[in-house]
Amino acid sequence: MSELQIRVLGPVQAESDKAPLLLSKPRHREILSLLVVAHGRTVSTSSLIEELWEDTPAGAVGAVQTFIGELRRILEPTRRARTPAAILVTRGAGYALESEPSAVDLWRVEQAIRAVDRVGLEAGESSLSGALGEWRGTAFEEFSTRPWATSERARIAELRAGAIERLAQIRLALDRSNDVITLLDPHVEEHPWREEGWRLLAVALYRAGRQGDALALLGQARITFMEGLGLDPSDRLTDLERRIRHHDPELGRPGAGSSILLRTAAIQARSSARSQLESATTLLPLLAQSGSVDIATEQRLSTIVAAEQFNDPELTARVIVGYDVPGSWTRSDDPDRSAAIVNAARRTISILPPTASERVRARLLATIAMESRGTENRMAEAVEAERIARRLGDPSLLCFALSSRYLQSFETTGQAHVRAELGSEITALAVSAELPTFEIEGRLIRMQALCALDDIRSASAEADLVDELAARFERPLASVFTDWFRYTFNDGPPPTEGTEMPGFRTGLSELANLTAAVRTGTDVPHTDFGPYNPWVLPLVMACEDQREKASDALGAVPDPPCDLMSEVCWYLIGLSAVATGHRNAARRAYNALLPAANERAAGSGAIDLGPIAPLLERLTEV
Repeated sequence: MSELQIRVLGPVQAESDKAPLLLSKPRHREILSLLVVAHGRTVSTSSLIEELWEDTPAGAVGAVQTFIGELRRILEPTRRARTPAAILVTRGAGYALESEPSAVDLWRVEQAIRAVDRVGLEAGESSLSGALGEWRGTAFEEFSTRPWATSERARIAELRAGAIERLAQIRLALDRSNDVITLLDPHVEEHPWREEGWRLLAVALYRAGRQGDALALLGQARITFMEGLGLDPSDRLTDLERRIRHHDPELGRPGAGSSILLRTAAIQARSSARSQLESATTLLPLLAQSGSVDIATEQRLSTIVAAEQFNDPELTARVIVGYDVPGSWTRSDDPDRSAAIVNAARRTISILPPTASERVRARLLATIAMESRGTENRMAEAVEAERIARRLGDPSLLCFALSSRYLQSFETTGQAHVRAELGSEITALAVSAELPTFEIEGRLIRMQALCALDDIRSASAEADLVDELAARFERPLASVFTDWFRYTFNDGPPPTEGTEMPGFRTGLSELANLTAAVRTGTDVPHTDFGPYNPWVLPLVMACEDQREKASDALGAVPDPPCDLMSEVCWYLIGLSAVATGHRNAARRAYNALLPAANERAAGSGAIDLGPIAPLLERLTEV
């Protein structure tokens, strides 16, 4: 299928496979513009007629149909006659533009601006710079006098001005004051009534060592507001001028004076309760990614509980979905806390108004699936979140949805190939959209799956890339996974104890020692295996010649959780069944492990019991 591009941020143009399409008639360009403004919604024929003509001429309906037919042939030059249109489609009594957001410059810009606060500073800077580069003039400039274009052109001008100021904020945070000056000099001339532009430019000048220029600029702003609007500058500009005169260290480069985190916390402490909740929602995932998982997860539930007190489901939804930290370990660190989050998300999604953002709905669904990992089958929610994300063309949302689907992909054993594909897609999306946290997750998923598929060389390559990303973007927890991988598969040093993640902190070292003993035929240790006790202790008893106790324990052993350790736990049940001759346990283990006959019991990338096929043969003999 040809690649269509439509541009309205300047002269209205279209191209297919980089070849210009001839939109020779003004009506073609205006109808196309009206459909772009509708953002994929249906525009009725009567609405088109009302916008195209001040006085409706005779035969207007036929004229619109003719224009639509011509426009369809232009936009889809290779479409065969009498085949349905795929781009400019008929819906009921009207028409709609069915195209990916990436195909329309205005839609791309809006998508980039909406997503900027969900990515890091560097990625946000790159995204906004690219978005602002889409403008080749003013939007719909050919139709500036048309009634329909007036409000839309004003909205888009505001969108661009806001994007410039947001980009300036990001560049200040990145200590790029000179770039901010270059960006904002023309901006304040074009938008002299926008106070934020003046403020940011003054801060950039001061940080660039140009105190005098910063004060002169604020003086110019004062004159502009007083002579143009008859208003004094706001307290923010007045206070900024005072601070510049007194060389306030808080205005210096990022990191000067007290820490950025403390300064931000102090500011937010003076804001409203709603604002504090929104700010905490932004901060908590950053804390989790930097290593403070316990604090972040504890406070996360507190923010959700607080948000529900406002009886505003959209606020609660934003607080719940703001914690978009992907999961690479499939056993919840705190099942009760996860269940509370799931219940809050389900309550919230049931009372969201129909006008609520589909992105928020998708993130709520993905959150339900993610927090239910290892305890409930919530694949339906994960798949629905993925469907919405694909339709919206939002890479960050799609990565989050695929992450939730990954955590729900353990309903049976032997799904390593599925997880390897999910990891590959998450990685590719994250690389393309510059989402380093999701790239790390995608590569970790692949590393784990490749261990189960017995491709240790490729898993090692993924581990190396994860460590590079973890060092570059300061994601220390990622290296916990790779340290365990190297310890288990590459004879690396023992991993550091006391990690922030309970999944690694409790029982895993003991389980690793036991599985190593099983592989090497040495004595099995008898110790506390934490959450793995139910599936380990029958084997320990059998190895200590307590066959009757081991057999009784096997008779009562529950099915393991559906998670990364599922094959390992079933393998241990199988070994115990072989050692004790317990036929029922042998049959259970055989049926559970059969889908993984071609895999290793190593899908966690941290624990390895070797190929599963030989154990299956032994189980048939019990």
